[in-house]
Amino acid sequence: MPRYLSLVQIDEATAPADGPSPELMQRMGELIEEITKAGVMLQTEGLTPSAQGKRVHYAGGELSVTDGPFTEAKEVVGGYAIMQCKDMAEAVEWTKRFLKAHEDFWTVTCEVRQIAEG
Repeated sequence: MPRYLSLVQIDEATAPADGPSPELMQRMGELIEEITKAGVMLQTEGLTPSAQGKRVHYAGGELSVTDGPFTEAKEVVGGYAIMQCKDMAEAVEWTKRFLKAHEDFWTVTCEVRQIAEG
């Protein structure tokens, strides 16, 4: 079965400064338990805020390192999930359920892509 990466992008301006609510974390825990029991979830993790990150860029033979936060980007990578699904449609359905677990004030986008094998 193919594997899919769901890359979670969040708008840090709409995310609570103190992180996800306990209610959101409970809903996420329940969903992750369900998707794991279904044999779909292979790995998932959240990431620390972009203020704690760095970007390493290579262009024209030169490297540069930029400290976060990355104010030029509206959305930043907030986490990821690797799922094993029968097809893209199933991966998208699980991703929709993940997004709907969030409170309405969050702005979250997931890019779902099949992982190239071989």
